[in-house]
Amino acid sequence: MTRAIIVGGGVGGLTAAIRLRADGHDVTLLERNPVVGGKLATFERDGFTFDIGPSLITLPHVFDEVFQLVGTSLDEQLDLVRLDPQFKYTWTDGSQLVVPDDPDETAAALDEFAPGAGAEWREFDERGRTIWDISERTFFAGPMEAPTSLFRRMESPRDLLEIDALRTLWRANRDTFSDPRLQQWAGRYATYSGSSPMQAPATLTCVPHIESRFGCWYVKGGLGAVRDALERVAVDTGVEVRVDSEVKSITATPDRVTGVELADGGVLDATIVVANVDAQHLYADLLPDDDALKQVKKAKRSTSGFVLCIGASGTTPGIEHHNVWFSGDSMQEFRAIDAGRLANDPTIYGCLSAVTDPSQAPSGDENWFLLVNTPPGIDVDAAAYRDVVLDRLAQRGVDLRPRMKFCANMTPADIEHNYRSPGGAIYGSSSNGKRAAFARPANRGARQGLYLAGGSSHPGGGLPLVATSAKIVADMVAADSSR
Repeated sequence: MTRAIIVGGGVGGLTAAIRLRADGHDVTLLERNPVVGGKLATFERDGFTFDIGPSLITLPHVFDEVFQLVGTSLDEQLDLVRLDPQFKYTWTDGSQLVVPDDPDETAAALDEFAPGAGAEWREFDERGRTIWDISERTFFAGPMEAPTSLFRRMESPRDLLEIDALRTLWRANRDTFSDPRLQQWAGRYATYSGSSPMQAPATLTCVPHIESRFGCWYVKGGLGAVRDALERVAVDTGVEVRVDSEVKSITATPDRVTGVELADGGVLDATIVVANVDAQHLYADLLPDDDALKQVKKAKRSTSGFVLCIGASGTTPGIEHHNVWFSGDSMQEFRAIDAGRLANDPTIYGCLSAVTDPSQAPSGDENWFLLVNTPPGIDVDAAAYRDVVLDRLAQRGVDLRPRMKFCANMTPADIEHNYRSPGGAIYGSSSNGKRAAFARPANRGARQGLYLAGGSSHPGGGLPLVATSAKIVADMVAADSSR
């Protein structure tokens, strides 16, 4: 059997390991942290559990396909709950929108929120459907080694127009929705890839369509259960998983990889190395390559984030599992972030998984995970910015300070340290700019036998996308091995 080494045990690495093992390779996965999962991580304190990375699953069939390859299924491994409602949104004027899981109910809710908005949303959603259907068979169907890679998978030149890559998401939202609040709501979906709606292409209209069509899912026991299931299935399939195993370097000749050297001095030989690490870390530290690093730095970093994990006594009337409190001025907010500054009036995302899963907090209490977007690499005064976030939340009707049992925080510097993601970029590379899709580091590495999976490489960050990167890598390995 051909030996494959996976460097990094994030979701991209775990799914790549399962796929390569299913294809008959001898696979060893090396993770420097005590647990696998990468940014799919949890924080526990005093009976409270927080998902401090991804907080929902979209496109669950992507993971079911991985499990099916080795004789099991998503339903056998995890207890999924399709959330209804999906999200609750609150604006600074006190208006609120609760988005149901059903498309017809969503249209009705939007009509009640702003007369005529239901029809506008249906137009918006139908355009998202078209973009997704084209993207699934083109952008997500293989590597993006050049623009021609995408063009070859298109059925006609019309596909290029239909994906709406020439408008920004912000412009598309303004062209679609009459109500400025809904323009702001639709712009939020750029943040799913750590991007700005003023810079990201309208192609991202497919993201809210994906939620509407395929649902927003939660896993009982928390999103850490996904990590545990992937590790369990990998081990059962025959993957050797080593935690606390830091890779010092990837060994190579001028032409191809030969294995890895560990921080403890050990050496492992391999003809296939899958780097599930940030591409900048790969080419700056693990396999120094000036030319490759120069190319990597052409891709804009995604946003980072400032996180608060609050154990709160009591319960909050009207709260949902997923909540968003919008800033008073989105353009001001994203201009500040794009300029490398913290927003004074940030949009706040709040996840309370205990609303759906009581096991995540002591009885009668709530686990508040709060996230605001920040520029990558910014130095954050955690105590001062915590007060900004809590003040803004209180102004929007939820004052947590009298109820706080504890408040832990995570800054961009913490994210960078924990996951070796330069600047603490949560999603690796962003979708900002018309050519962002082509600027991401390729899945084929700078040496023969080297492949890249994860958020900094094609097709980008987020659970289903990093799992898709693993599929692309496995398909490339199979094609290369057959030559």
